[in-house]
Amino acid sequence: MDYRANILNAIGNTPLVKLNKITAGLPCPVYAKVEFFNPGNSIKDRMAVKMVEEAEKSGALKPGGTIIEGTSGNTGMGLAMAAIVKGYKCIFTTTDKQSQEKIDILRAMGAEVIVCPTNVEPEDPRSYYSVANRLAREIPNSVYVNQYDNLANRLAHYEQTGPEIWEQTGGAITHLVVASGTGGTISGTGKFLKEKNPDIQNWAVDSYGSLLKKYFDTGKVDMSEVYPYITEGIGEDFVPANYDMSVIDHFEKVTDKDGALMARRIAKEEGIFVGYSAGSALQGLMQLKDRLKPEDIVVVVFHDHGSRYVGKIYNDQWMVERGFLHVHTVRDVISTRRDQPLVILSPEEKVTDAIERMKRFDIEHIPVMDGNEPIGAISENGLFNKIIDDPTVKDMTVKEVMQPPFPVVSTETPIERLSAYINKDNGAVLTRDETGTYHIVTKYDIIQSLANS
Repeated sequence: MDYRANILNAIGNTPLVKLNKITAGLPCPVYAKVEFFNPGNSIKDRMAVKMVEEAEKSGALKPGGTIIEGTSGNTGMGLAMAAIVKGYKCIFTTTDKQSQEKIDILRAMGAEVIVCPTNVEPEDPRSYYSVANRLAREIPNSVYVNQYDNLANRLAHYEQTGPEIWEQTGGAITHLVVASGTGGTISGTGKFLKEKNPDIQNWAVDSYGSLLKKYFDTGKVDMSEVYPYITEGIGEDFVPANYDMSVIDHFEKVTDKDGALMARRIAKEEGIFVGYSAGSALQGLMQLKDRLKPEDIVVVVFHDHGSRYVGKIYNDQWMVERGFLHVHTVRDVISTRRDQPLVILSPEEKVTDAIERMKRFDIEHIPVMDGNEPIGAISENGLFNKIIDDPTVKDMTVKEVMQPPFPVVSTETPIERLSAYINKDNGAVLTRDETGTYHIVTKYDIIQSLANS
């Protein structure tokens, strides 16, 4: 039988996947080390188990003990799995910028999760670092594993991630790209690769609002660099002990917006459903593409799975609210013609009036209004079919031949959703702006709006 003794034995040996579309314009091939194939769906499984094993070896973690950690979610998942298999309890502190999905997953794995404010100094007693430290002092038989300063973090990547990448590329790798937070992945993996080939370039990707790049460039901690940012899992407002800056060749900063948009592109264009930091990592590489040569072999670490960000970067409304995404809406369609009065018919007018109005304004659809309320509709196609069946229709009143009124939609309705309303049986929708004025939107309007965007 081919099986694993427990879920922890399924960690590692994740695949290397060639990227084909997004990186098509680069001079060299780019491969993704897809870490969500780990059982906890992230690269953090590797170091989480290693930290627990090292704590057991040192005697810091005893049977029945409690694992305490400050985590953005992924490390917590790895620790929770280890705790279940090995018989420990878990208490995790996290920040209020982390996705609800991550928090829910940790709780589903039996962990206690304490949410702390993001925008406070690390030394503030409310920070998730400080709360974790306090709990470790107060709770008997507990250990604060501290992924930031626990060197078992980078050791895990030195022993596992680095050798895997070296073997998978046949030793041909020239560049490693990692969106970096605790520093464990870039430092551990980078150290192993540098020992194999000192010419390998290790590029770390940082977030605006983090001080890591400035520290790498100057050797100084500059708190003026620090401000709130949205990207999860990368960047820091202090320098964790896991960083070995000597194995890092360059730090590149990526905006919250660019990282989020790139993650969405990876999902749509490569078919790999990744998390926020993977988007930042690939975006960082694209910003550095001019440094690449045809003979290079690039490996980008895709840290975790997109399922933990469904309520954030994969949610259009969340993206729009932060100015990261512009969704074409009905409002965009009508914005260029707000001053043009709506062409309408009254129910008592003749069909001949409808035909004349269609010709004069070169339109196919006219709403029938009773006062300021739509009660029906006349369309060129529907009218044509009626007249073919009965030529006397042209002498009838509009109310005798009108179709049901066009659907009324909100001005904030995304254009893509109009397909649910506009079809072969119904050629238009109505919308009402903030003044109460009605506007009509047809298939032609949608095509024109998208073509001009």
